[in-house]
Amino acid sequence: MIIVLLHQICAWRIFALLILCCSAPAVVANCVELSGHSRQGGLLWGHVAPNMRVTLDDNLILVMPSGAFALGLGRDAPKEQVLAITSADDRCTQTLTVVQRQYDIQRVEGVPQKTVTPPDDVLERIARERALVRKAKAQRIERPELLEAVQAGLSWPATGRISGVYGSQRFYNGTPGSPHYGVDVAVPTGHSVVAPGPGVITLAQPDLFYSGGTIILDHGYGLSSSFLHLSKLHVEVGQEVERGDLIGKVGATGRATGPHLDWRMSWLNQRVDPQLLVPAMPPLD
Repeated sequence: MIIVLLHQICAWRIFALLILCCSAPAVVANCVELSGHSRQGGLLWGHVAPNMRVTLDDNLILVMPSGAFALGLGRDAPKEQVLAITSADDRCTQTLTVVQRQYDIQRVEGVPQKTVTPPDDVLERIARERALVRKAKAQRIERPELLEAVQAGLSWPATGRISGVYGSQRFYNGTPGSPHYGVDVAVPTGHSVVAPGPGVITLAQPDLFYSGGTIILDHGYGLSSSFLHLSKLHVEVGQEVERGDLIGKVGATGRATGPHLDWRMSWLNQRVDPQLLVPAMPPLD
């Protein structure tokens, strides 16, 4: 009798354990593994099966034929974003956690208003030039080998003292100026500027109001580099360049207070931090 009772108790315990295991929530893995910098200004890389649809907060991401893709996180990207992977018969979502950054904020008072606000007679020019830049960045050059080269690593387009960093911002007379979206390298006028990676030139303008001599280099699939305040341009629109090719010379054109290279990078409509894609700046001689 005792033996039978023990068998019954054991059987009920086993049955209860089975019920508990079956009813426990399953641990769901991420839809896709990402590498890179999951922080404001960062660029991330992922890989899905070919023909999958990838979105970030409902914004469509261009996916290479191999299934590889890149996605950029802007200066003010929120703490969490939703990444979705969709196929013909399934949809998987995961929350992307974005590390928030502290930026260098400066407040400058007593600045002449004409310095803060451009005069009316140049507003039409500024609008026209901004349209040129938007058009260049809106191109979608789907060349996988270009973006794959970026993933392998970029090099500095010029080496020297870093005088400005991504994300910093000034308030003039209490009015916020546009954040600085690039990295500044302070070097003399005439210093060579080379392509940090391969790509296609989509803009080559010698004298824009704000940025002076300006080049935009498209790295494919929505990722591009911009080079500002150049004194000379050595490339033209449509030209293909390789990493290390001469593209221009440093200057102080446009609204610049001294000679330097302002290097910026964009992924679609998000500005990313170039410094996160290159090794540390070599020590100065």
